[in-house]
Amino acid sequence: MFFQQSLETRLQYWNNIICTNPNQPKAYIQRGMVYFQLAKIDDSITDFDKAEKLDPTLRPYLWQRGLSYYYAERYQEGAEQFEIDLTVNSQDVEETIWRYLCIAKQEGVEKARNTLLPVQNDPRRVMQAISNLYADKSKIDEVLKIGESEGKHGKFYSHLYIGLYYEAQNEIRQASKYISEAADKYKIDDYMWHLSKVHKTLRGYNL
Repeated sequence: MFFQQSLETRLQYWNNIICTNPNQPKAYIQRGMVYFQLAKIDDSITDFDKAEKLDPTLRPYLWQRGLSYYYAERYQEGAEQFEIDLTVNSQDVEETIWRYLCIAKQEGVEKARNTLLPVQNDPRRVMQAISNLYADKSKIDEVLKIGESEGKHGKFYSHLYIGLYYEAQNEIRQASKYISEAADKYKIDDYMWHLSKVHKTLRGYNL
């Protein structure tokens, strides 16, 4: 599968595509995603910005840029990106959680919780449980139990977002534990798994 190719191979592929056709916005998005997975955060943002410049209608779909903003510590821009994303994808818990995480970095957990945007009907039970956790309506054990019931994906997402929850509260030891477990024990074919690896790299987390 293309996803399973090395990141360097994929980067060269998109470099070649862009060299041949420099006005293809989706190629910049794809290369920006590879840059992110290589922990080249500023380069990823540059490519996402280029994609939007070529096609301004892409702006509410650039959730990947919101993630990059978070790791670039551009939290206000990250929160704004996720708010815009929710106008076209209102059923995705992850958008509102990442907005929470950006606000928590800027203004604290209480402010983030008080402005947490409700999301209904995300089909993933584990994400609904995570949303309740961030809203202070659920407990860690409940999220882990539901994640366990949803197989490897559920285990990955429960551990990733519990880790991020702890990091928002500056509980670094617990954050390191859960994010490291997400990255090392529950590898899935998903961009967010790469995010967990990037997070470990940038934070220096290790089990």
